[in-house]
Amino acid sequence: MKILITGGAGFIGSHLAELYLQQGYQVFVIDDLSTGSIENIEHLKPNPHFHYYLDTITNRQLLRELIDKCHVVVHLAAAVGVQLIVESPVNTIETNIYGTELVLQYASLKRKKVMIASTSEVYGKSMKKQFSEEDDLVLGATTKGRWSYACSKAIDEFLALAYWRERKLPMVVVRLFNTIGPRQTGRYGMVVPRFVRAALKNEPITVYGTGKQTRCFTNVTDVVHVLKLLLEKDQAIGEIFNVGSTEQISIEDLAEKIKTMTNSQSEVVYVPYEQAYAEGFEDMLRRMPDVSKLQRYIGFTPQKSLDITLQEVIDWIRSENGESRE
Repeated sequence: MKILITGGAGFIGSHLAELYLQQGYQVFVIDDLSTGSIENIEHLKPNPHFHYYLDTITNRQLLRELIDKCHVVVHLAAAVGVQLIVESPVNTIETNIYGTELVLQYASLKRKKVMIASTSEVYGKSMKKQFSEEDDLVLGATTKGRWSYACSKAIDEFLALAYWRERKLPMVVVRLFNTIGPRQTGRYGMVVPRFVRAALKNEPITVYGTGKQTRCFTNVTDVVHVLKLLLEKDQAIGEIFNVGSTEQISIEDLAEKIKTMTNSQSEVVYVPYEQAYAEGFEDMLRRMPDVSKLQRYIGFTPQKSLDITLQEVIDWIRSENGESRE
C-alpha cells in the first residue's frame, strides 16, 4: 500500500509518515519546507519505504505522478499559524485553495481516496459551547485578515464535497483542533512550544489578549491514529469530522501550568492583540469540539491528557536544547 502525504515534513505530517512506515506502508512525501523542517523527517530517510520530494505541490507534473502511483492521498500542505496568516495573507489564500484544487483534480482522474485537512478555525466567532460538524460557520468581516485562513479552508471543504457529490471522488474532511506534541515549532505563533521555550529560559511568557480564551489541545499521536482509522473506514467517505480533545483550558491557565511543570521563574506578560498582530484583530473565545460523530464512526476519540502531552513537549524541547530530563 502506498500513501502520499503532502506537507509530510511538517509537524503532523511527519508523525503520520512515521505511523504508516511502522506498519509497513510505502510513504511518499512532498514538502517545500516553507513551514515544515527536514529535521522532522531526518530519522525516516534510512527507511527504504520512505520517499521524500523537496518540492511544492504546485509542481503539477510531480504532483500528478505521485498521486498516480499512490493509493491514498493525505493533503496536509497548507499555510498555518496565526502569525503567518496575518503576515502573509496572499500566500495563505493561494496555497490553501490552489493546492487543494490541484490535489482533488488529479486524484479524481483515477478516483484515489483523499483526506483533506481542514481546521477548527472554520467555526469562526460562533459562541456555541461545543462545535459540531453541522453547525453554522460564523466568520468575521473580509477586512479582518485573520479570517482569510478559515475562509480558505472552508472553500477547501466545499470543493472536496463537490468532487465527492459530482465526480464520486472518495474523500474525507477532518477539522483539526489545536494539535500539539514534539516537533511543533512556535515560529508561526503556535502557543504551546512558544510558552515552553520561554519558560525553560525563564523569559517572559507572552499571553495575547486577556488570556481568558480557552482551547482544547490534542496529542499529535492521537490525531494521526484517528486519521488512519478514518481512512480505513469506508463509511467515512463523503463526511466531515471534528478531530480533537474535549479537555478545555484557558490560555492564562496554560501559561501557569507550563510554568509549574518546568519549575520556571518566568513572568506571565499580557499583550493586547492589536500590539501583537494588527489593529482590529479578532480571536475565538472558545474552541471545543463535539466528537460524538467521530466516536460513532471509529469508536475512538483522542485519549492522551493535556498533562502527559505537555510533558512530552517539554522533554522534546529540553532534548533539543541538549538538556537532560528532570
